[in-house]
Amino acid sequence: MNKNSDAIDDAFAADLLRGHTDTIVLGVLQRGDAYGFEIYKGIRDATGGAYEIKEATLYASYRRLTRDGHAEAYWGDESQGGRRKYYRITDAGRAAFRQNVAAWVATRTIIDSLLGTADATAKGSAR
Repeated sequence: MNKNSDAIDDAFAADLLRGHTDTIVLGVLQRGDAYGFEIYKGIRDATGGAYEIKEATLYASYRRLTRDGHAEAYWGDESQGGRRKYYRITDAGRAAFRQNVAAWVATRTIIDSLLGTADATAKGSAR
C-alpha cells in the first residue's frame, strides 16, 4: 500500500470508530472506575497504539455519559498527586453498553454479508 491509501484507510477507520466513542468509554469503565487520562491510555493500549481518541472528544463523551446517566463522576483523593475526576459506569450505562454492542454486532454481520467478508470474520474470531 502507498502512503496515500494508508491515510485514507486511517481516516475511514477513525470515522467508523468516532460514532462509537461513548460505547468505547463505557467498555473501559466496565473494567472499573477510571480517571480521564487513564481511560485514554486504556483505549490506546487496547489497540496497541493504533487508535487514540482526542482529549476534546473524550471529555465531550464524559459530559454526555454523565448527562445521560450512563456514568457518574466523582473526585478522587489527592494522595497520588493532583485531584482527579473519576468516572464509574451506572446500571443504565451497563444496559446502554450491552445494547450498543448488540447493535454493533448486528451491523457488522450485515456489512460482512454485503461485502462478502463474513467467512473471513468468522475464521478470524475462531482463532
